[in-house]
Amino acid sequence: MIPHVIKAEYKGDYRIWLRFNDASEGIVDLKDELYGEMFEQLIDIEKFKPFRIDSELETLVWENGADFAPEFLRDRLFV
Repeated sequence: MIPHVIKAEYKGDYRIWLRFNDASEGIVDLKDELYGEMFEQLIDIEKFKPFRIDSELETLVWENGADFAPEFLRDRLFV
């Protein structure tokens, strides 16, 4: 089963609580993952906080077009 993000809540700093379609859930800390042209913009916490779940990609996306693959996020869950 390919994981899809179905729910997400901002938890402070660069941490986001996620629930996936396989019922797994936990927190990901993306602080050390914000490198490269698209992601470096998200180091500004005010640009990081307003993410959403894209219904087509079924993962987190940001206003600037940055997104993380749901498999990447699933592998980094802290339960």
